[in-house]
Amino acid sequence: MPETRFWMIRHAVVEENARLRIYGNTDVELCPHSLEAQVPMYAALARRLPRPESGTVWLSSPLSRAQRTGAAIFAAGYPEQVLTIEPGLIELDFGAWQGMTYRELPRHLSLPPHGFWPIAGDERPPGGESMADGIARLGPVMERLARTHAGADVVALTHGGAIRAAVAHALGIGADNALHLSIENLSLT
Repeated sequence: MPETRFWMIRHAVVEENARLRIYGNTDVELCPHSLEAQVPMYAALARRLPRPESGTVWLSSPLSRAQRTGAAIFAAGYPEQVLTIEPGLIELDFGAWQGMTYRELPRHLSLPPHGFWPIAGDERPPGGESMADGIARLGPVMERLARTHAGADVVALTHGGAIRAAVAHALGIGADNALHLSIENLSLT
């Protein structure tokens, strides 16, 4: 099977009030000030990504923050493309903990938090996903996308947890090791 190349982009910075809470796969707005201030970053991404002439496929999480990030990249100079919504690229689900402040979270944990993530890799929020669950979910998604788009460049507009999970699957590493990966807003993996 021909090699599929993934270009995974974490969405832009979300609005200030959303950052005070665990938002997971809740649909929150992007920060309008960051959208303006980071135009040079969008332009840099637009220059760095594979060109459409090569048959590049653009996929996006169903959450609007990922789609709006794609629109900002197009506005910054990348030729506008059709964004195909890929439900499997959605962010991890924090279940009952979504909307909770980070200050409230510690009293709900059954495991010590990870040093780089608010919860341990195997901690599953009630009604939600652990990072281990995210790896188990994203692995088959990435394998399917690699088969479906064999030989293509695939630009995936997604989320920090989803990117960590996809990379963990590709590298064969566990959930706690995946949480050591730094996936900044507007970063390219």
